[in-house]
Amino acid sequence: MTLTIDPTKTIGPVKPVNGVGQPPFFGLNEYPMFHFLKEAGIPFSRLHDVGGMFSRNVLVDIPNLFRDFDADENEPANYDFIFTDILINKLIENGVEPFYRLGVSIENYATTRRYRIDPPKDYAKWARICEHVIRHYTEGWADGFHHHITHWEIWNEPENWGDPERNEMWHGSFEQYCQLYEVASKHLKAQFPHLKIGGYASCGAGWLIGWKEPRSEHQFKCFPFFLDYIREHQCPLDFFSWHSYCKVEDFLPQARYFREKLDAAGYKGVLTCLNEWLPAPNHDKLGTALQAAEVAATLIVFQNGPVDSAAIYDARCGMGNYSPLFNPLTYGPHKAYYAFMAFNELRKRGTAVEIRECGADQSAAALAAGRKPDSPALVLPQWRAHGAALAVYSAAAKGEDGSVAVMLANPGDEAVPVSLNVAGGASSSDGSAVPSRCRVVDDTRTWEEASLPDALPPHSIFLVEY
Repeated sequence: MTLTIDPTKTIGPVKPVNGVGQPPFFGLNEYPMFHFLKEAGIPFSRLHDVGGMFSRNVLVDIPNLFRDFDADENEPANYDFIFTDILINKLIENGVEPFYRLGVSIENYATTRRYRIDPPKDYAKWARICEHVIRHYTEGWADGFHHHITHWEIWNEPENWGDPERNEMWHGSFEQYCQLYEVASKHLKAQFPHLKIGGYASCGAGWLIGWKEPRSEHQFKCFPFFLDYIREHQCPLDFFSWHSYCKVEDFLPQARYFREKLDAAGYKGVLTCLNEWLPAPNHDKLGTALQAAEVAATLIVFQNGPVDSAAIYDARCGMGNYSPLFNPLTYGPHKAYYAFMAFNELRKRGTAVEIRECGADQSAAALAAGRKPDSPALVLPQWRAHGAALAVYSAAAKGEDGSVAVMLANPGDEAVPVSLNVAGGASSSDGSAVPSRCRVVDDTRTWEEASLPDALPPHSIFLVEY
């Protein structure tokens, strides 16, 4: 296929879909890897599931910061901010804005014993405690700070299981969660009209893509219930957050679903934040070029689809299925980290531009065009079915200096012939565009400079600059 990039035809901004979940740290004063976040231009880090393990139950979570719920919430001495202060300051020093989840970390063994995942016994007081946390970090309350932290998320995955006894994050009904959201969102928005208040960190729409077990059916029913509830009770909603761990090709149908339902319910201005995602997690993928290419392809899908921001789950340096970016044995990056390095080159340039595609195999691409910021209509990207795991994903951006960066990802198992043309760019004697630099990640190379090949290898990422 032939891809033609036209820098004169702009699509809209390159979006902050390259956020991360919990950052890579090893203890309460051990942050030697945060420079990797800065170098990759990570715009934000969502602070969920940082409350336990090495953090010794002193970080971020409301019960960690305010330990005695019966104490006076107006008294600064009743809060313990010190270690969370260090974490947030380290993030901001490295150019990463915290995305603050108000609530608790997952309790994976809640069926044996639960500690902090019950609904607060006083919703209004819980909201006032959250208010003081926000004031500490944005208005200087209690010897605090004036940090730029815009997103404040109420709880996490309250609908993870329909049976509260099995739910590791909310030991209550979903209706009880909606009641908490009503009280907290109204109070916090009244106190901080300039900040973004939202939720509910939904488990996603697995039912929509064929996950037909009762758990997914329950999750799928909760979203329309939530929309009906907040509309009836006139609750503020600045952003809706959701999660998914599906195949690359399944993210877009879910993103469309949430966007269309929000629009239909009268919430066209509400941002959508996919703040937990990872393509089909599998321990065998960790550190591989396959995972890197899938991550890169997904970033491009988000840029071209109805997703306003996104955060991969996650950026910790661990050995589990959900630690795709860093190697716990070397304390260095996995290959998937370089998908974020490549996408950052698009973010630096700032403006997405048009890509036109033609070629004999019309089934081999998912390309093109996000919606323009000033357009209320939803313009979704082209999406073509593809077989035999053969796919090419591409995105391009230009800078004020006229430079162009093109990001290509092939997560398939076969090489894909491809050529690039840049309208108005420097060209060789045969008329083809001449890159100023090309970097590659594949099975044998990691962020190496190389020539753009005639065919993209399997499991590869290319960043091409003109």
